[in-house]
Amino acid sequence: MKKILCVVTSNNVKGATGIPTGFWLSELTHPLEKFVAAGFEFDLASIKGGKPPIDGDSLDFTDPINKKFWDDKNFQRKLENSLKLDDVKAEDFAAIFFAGGHGVMWDFADCAAIGKVTREIYEHGGIVSAVCHGPAALVNVKLSDGKYLVDGKKLTSFTNGEEEAVQATDIVPFLLETELKNHGANHIAAANWSNHVEIDGRLVTGQNPASAAGVGAEIVKLLS
Repeated sequence: MKKILCVVTSNNVKGATGIPTGFWLSELTHPLEKFVAAGFEFDLASIKGGKPPIDGDSLDFTDPINKKFWDDKNFQRKLENSLKLDDVKAEDFAAIFFAGGHGVMWDFADCAAIGKVTREIYEHGGIVSAVCHGPAALVNVKLSDGKYLVDGKKLTSFTNGEEEAVQATDIVPFLLETELKNHGANHIAAANWSNHVEIDGRLVTGQNPASAAGVGAEIVKLLS
């Protein structure tokens, strides 16, 4: 059984603001719970490799799924030693999943390694998936025919309305919803903070942290 590749940011600051950031913990742990329960193995990668930054605001251990993984030695070992995305072989994976957190807005969209591994997994019949700000990874991915992967696809992501609600519209380098639409995506936005997942063939996306478990469940369904 091929594994699922989970990718997180290596960026720990919100641009020029100096405000610390990273990946959002539950956006990784909630899908992981679905993967592990279904018997799938996973690898954890980041842009630079090593220990990726976690957004401190997401360290909520009243969330039992966060606590379960945080206390798990295997998870902590993978977290301390995330693979460098450049070193990953796409053929080892049946799916790729991009967790969000504001950090990704500064290192996902223009990452050549993301473009390469995402294209290869997708074109070999694998699943491409992301939640919240994670779809920033998909903004510039082009397929072998030169078309954007998101062109003509139904998807969702952290919305312009949600970005405004968290007062980050003037902080992020681009508005994710807008940029996906600019590259041809049929972006569907639900009400702020809704549990909202979109599936288009082998592309699975979720709108926000509340949608993370749903993304994980849909990936499992497709792989099963």
